[in-house]
Amino acid sequence: MPLSGKNATSLIVTSRSNSRVKQLRAAFAGQARLSGGLVAIEGDHLLTEALRSGMVLKTVFVSERRSVPSIVPRGVEVLTLTDEVFAGAVETQSPQGIAALLAPVIPNIEAVLHGTPLILVAAGLQDPGNLGTLVRSAEAFGATGVLTTPGTVSAWNQKAIRASVGSIFRMPVVAAIAAEVAALKPHGIRLLAAVGSDDFNPTDAQKIDLSGPTALLIGNEGAGLTAEWMEMADKHVTIPCPGPVESLNAAIAGSLLLYEASRQRSRRRSQP
Repeated sequence: MPLSGKNATSLIVTSRSNSRVKQLRAAFAGQARLSGGLVAIEGDHLLTEALRSGMVLKTVFVSERRSVPSIVPRGVEVLTLTDEVFAGAVETQSPQGIAALLAPVIPNIEAVLHGTPLILVAAGLQDPGNLGTLVRSAEAFGATGVLTTPGTVSAWNQKAIRASVGSIFRMPVVAAIAAEVAALKPHGIRLLAAVGSDDFNPTDAQKIDLSGPTALLIGNEGAGLTAEWMEMADKHVTIPCPGPVESLNAAIAGSLLLYEASRQRSRRRSQP
């Protein structure tokens, strides 16, 4: 990435007690109150993705061994940190020397209802890597949004952000309670619960119509969907596996269902 010193600061921060450094550290730790509600990102790729997606940067942090990336807009606060202070503020073992604080976008549920909705509902997912991967797949396969229910890890968790590879900056991710998910039905959206092939007499994904307004329910990695979600669902769907496996990883299962929905929708659009 081209580098320039147009936003470089004249002083180097040498103290871990600096207020901005503490705010950055709190953001990486997921401490919303101490970070002022800001989210931390690290690395050139995520910085580029954030700016490309229109995210608003509050502060950019660079280590003393490198210059300020030229893509950083003029007027953004930039702090240069000693390598030691920078390494102590970020999470990765081999920091790239660039980090930032940004204001996350908090959409409402209306943001996922445009067009022919294809919504992924993460119901109790606890692995941030799985959630981030699903956010990435949701963007890749044309979903209109992701809903996260109580008990699901935050989409702004550091591992989730990295696993999304920047899709979190563009894909609407909305926190929703069960009543709000159930309220999708009056909008004509079918709720489909993803289950194992031996559970609840499900329909194979290829045999169910995913081209209409659809919400795919993906449950907890270990326990799956609770009885409340199973009862709420209009239908149960599964991914047939010819191999001798009991079940698929939540991120893989959700991604395959999103792909199948995308495939069906593409085929439908191509029909005269």
